[in-house]
Amino acid sequence: MAGPLETGPGRPTRARLRAEIAIVLGLSLGASAVYSVLSIANRLTRDEALSQQTATLNSSLSDRPVFDLIYQLVGIAVDLVPVALVAYLLWNEARPHLGRLGVDFSRAGRDVLGGAGLALAIGIPGIGLYLVGKALDLTVTVVPTDLAAQWWTVPVLLLSALRAGVTEEVIVVAYLFVRLRDLGWRTWPIIVAAALLRGSYHLYQGFGAFVGNVVMGLVFGWLYTRTGRVLPLVVAHLLMDAAVFVGYPWAATTFPAAFGLPS
Repeated sequence: MAGPLETGPGRPTRARLRAEIAIVLGLSLGASAVYSVLSIANRLTRDEALSQQTATLNSSLSDRPVFDLIYQLVGIAVDLVPVALVAYLLWNEARPHLGRLGVDFSRAGRDVLGGAGLALAIGIPGIGLYLVGKALDLTVTVVPTDLAAQWWTVPVLLLSALRAGVTEEVIVVAYLFVRLRDLGWRTWPIIVAAALLRGSYHLYQGFGAFVGNVVMGLVFGWLYTRTGRVLPLVVAHLLMDAAVFVGYPWAATTFPAAFGLPS
């Protein structure tokens, strides 16, 4: 992990680091957090109960399948640009080139297995929290996808899950942890700040999602400080989202009440 900022020729000043963090977050999940706060404020001021409102995670972008596919792929690519920016900012000439971000494929097999275990440990309680939030009118009805059934639907949903895993874990965990350490922050304030950011950009789904993602952020942040590896977190996030996105049609048919659908 990175140490506190050292001053010297060629090293960024504290003001420059703060500006860099603001720009990166403003181009990515910081902006999402602002829109999410506005969204929950809008929802709370409606007459309709929170649990009766819906949030669709993967929406169709065109009624023409070919253009829907193109829009989906372009959207995923554009959302990954801030990740490329972060990689550029913290690139090392020596191998591993992205070592400061905790990106190292030398133990890929163990990282994948660890990520799968983490997905189960976080994902199963997360489903329970969602159902409790719905019952208490603290969470909206989440519709993972309304994409029409096309040959490309499942691949696009898997790419969407990959986008979420890479974007959130690389920026909110790896990048933010490195830069806040460069600014001299201590470990737990970094973990808590990143977890609150994670919760805030999920607020559009309701307060249950906020709490669940803050807890997830605390666990992921703690693990990252212990291992210095981001790949297990990306894998866990990818698997959880993929299960939700791809498994939704079956789950909605089998358990319609959980998704606010008629039996």
